[in-house]
Amino acid sequence: MIRIKGFSASPEKVSALNAITSKLAAKDATLWGPAAQAEAEIRLNWIDLPLTSRELLPTLDALSAWSREIGHSDFVLCGMGGSSLAPEVIAAVYRKNLTVLDSTDPEHVKAVLDRDLSQTCFVVGSKSGSTIETASQKSAAEAQLLRQGLDPKNHLVVVTDPGSPLDKESRAAGLRVINADPNVGGRFSALSAFGLTPAALIGVDVSVLIDDAFEAAQSFLLPNSTVVSVAAALAEPTFAYTGFCDAGSTLPGLSDWIEQLIAESTGKDEKGVLPIVTSSPKSEIFPVISFDEQGEFAVTGSLGEQFIFWEWVTALLGYLMKVDPFNQPNVTEAKEKTGALLDRWKGKGVQNPEPAFNTSAIAVFSDSIAHSLTDYLRSAITHPNGYIALMAYLHRGVDNEVMQLRELLEKAGKKPVTFGWGPRFLHSTGQFHKGGPKVGSFIQITGATQVQWPIHGRDYGFEVLVMAQALGDNEALAARNYPLVRFHLKERSAGIQELIAAAKEL
Repeated sequence: MIRIKGFSASPEKVSALNAITSKLAAKDATLWGPAAQAEAEIRLNWIDLPLTSRELLPTLDALSAWSREIGHSDFVLCGMGGSSLAPEVIAAVYRKNLTVLDSTDPEHVKAVLDRDLSQTCFVVGSKSGSTIETASQKSAAEAQLLRQGLDPKNHLVVVTDPGSPLDKESRAAGLRVINADPNVGGRFSALSAFGLTPAALIGVDVSVLIDDAFEAAQSFLLPNSTVVSVAAALAEPTFAYTGFCDAGSTLPGLSDWIEQLIAESTGKDEKGVLPIVTSSPKSEIFPVISFDEQGEFAVTGSLGEQFIFWEWVTALLGYLMKVDPFNQPNVTEAKEKTGALLDRWKGKGVQNPEPAFNTSAIAVFSDSIAHSLTDYLRSAITHPNGYIALMAYLHRGVDNEVMQLRELLEKAGKKPVTFGWGPRFLHSTGQFHKGGPKVGSFIQITGATQVQWPIHGRDYGFEVLVMAQALGDNEALAARNYPLVRFHLKERSAGIQELIAAAKEL
């Protein structure tokens, strides 16, 4: 059972939500207004997943038996956003082996693919298959399997919507395909085939997740329920920036999943609640929600309960904020700018402007002139806007020291600082950056690489794709005249150390 601590909200907001919980349970697509109705009509089946996902169990049992027969002992998930964050949490909570490939950094791709894949099962998750990151990862994985003399039919499982281009292409190739409910949006898909298929393959009893979610949801229609109390509180101005801390809890990674759910769902129409993944249950700058009774605010419960709880909270929060929680208009913008850059660079490679400042390990790209890395960082954190976004297009899991910058800048600037790994944050806080309140200051970190990893069927590799994504998003932010600086690490390890040292001087 979900338990909450510390939340309070205005009686008006609580009363407003009490009046609509039964309508949400009945999948009333009119709740978010006429402009959102068409999208909501094809996005509300997540409400039923704790019941309808039971139909998947025999299929998942058969798939797991096939995987054991093949002899898979290593599992890789290729997916972005909602297709990858929930499975990553499930694997961490149940302490199972799952490598999540949600990056286009060539060093990350090489680390996952440049090894013996004879016992590897790749799960490719995408609603349509058109997501550039996942399509590129699938292509690279297939090429590497063939290079090693392995049949992709024995090493690839595809999760996608029925009738999607990926569905048709994969079935034609003889791959195993699991269809997800097409009327569930990506970030609400934790309890759908997108979350449950990789979980079942790595040995998690997924029936526990959906049973727990079903039991939790039974209480959501009660007056002043937990979902009503938390959604009403998050709609208060004091929660405009909200910290989430799973450090030390039994739910590692849950904060990252919630970050995407809330940021991408509410960050539009110049509104939104910005989640901040933090390692401490206490902050002097913003309220922090923990999952183990630490700190002033807490939400406790099992993983299945947490999944359905936060999905309900997010939908109710969208109602109070008068935003469509199911669309993501500015994610498409970033994709389009990436595609335009890839076309512009055709046959030329990455085209960088002249840096404004150089050190031995870092090139700084900015419209302003300063005389040190510390000065550039100081300019970013002293801007009067409301929050700072750190965006690192580097090798998650290897370049992790760069994450130290988040707390250093937050302490020095005394304002909220988010950290996102590129390009995966583009499917999360990236929507909030461009569609939410115009109060952000942005710091990009990109990195040079000697690794070139081709993408089969394309005239560019991952080393070009990741830079197109970074610079495409740079263009989208610059077009809004947001404060923006990019630190390009000419040598990654040394560059990270230089940035950390500069931040400590603030």
